[in-house]
Amino acid sequence: MPRTARIAPGGFVFHVLNRGNERRTIFESEGDYLAFLRVLRETTEEVPLRILAWSLMPNHWHLLLWPREDGELGRFMQRLTTTHVRRWRLFRHSVGHGHLYQGTYKSFPVQDDDHFYTVCRYVERNALRARLVKRAEAWPWSSLGAPHHLQAAAESPSPTSWPVSKPRDWTAYVNQPQTEAEVEAIRVSIARGRPFGSPTWQKRTASRLGLESTFRPRGRPKKE
Repeated sequence: MPRTARIAPGGFVFHVLNRGNERRTIFESEGDYLAFLRVLRETTEEVPLRILAWSLMPNHWHLLLWPREDGELGRFMQRLTTTHVRRWRLFRHSVGHGHLYQGTYKSFPVQDDDHFYTVCRYVERNALRARLVKRAEAWPWSSLGAPHHLQAAAESPSPTSWPVSKPRDWTAYVNQPQTEAEVEAIRVSIARGRPFGSPTWQKRTASRLGLESTFRPRGRPKKE
């Protein structure tokens, strides 16, 4: 585990995910991946939100984002998804043919300490975990792999400094398997929108962002 070192102040870091409607394929070709990266880069020029890590998979994508101010995440995501859907539909001559995405994007805040490393590894080793590649950096459509592939690198958004120091052996660290507990905890945060961090930080962040319900049991309350 790398040693955490804070290097920059800022707002909350957020993990953001969206999937194709009914888990259908979004990226059918290399051109689809490049087109999304182009939209992602263009969106940062309009809404200069910091992109810390990303991974595009055939039927979904992950972004690790660091807004500077309240409301910036919403503005960024609205522009990103609206532009992407419009161009995706226009290219296929299928405007008005139903939803591309399953719904509104899912997000959760991430504590900027070792928990950040855990989520970032989860994002950048996505293709490796899905057995699409043998090494995480071999997947061109991720922040880890794009710099090694000319077309992906040309369309990718500019890299942003992390809120914690980046280890020099980061690529080797990403390629190490994560524990089942780490992966399950992240998946719970994805499903519930639950803050991902230490128990104290989770409680404080949930209160500040109005996310207390993400810790309540689902379903109807038990009858006394």
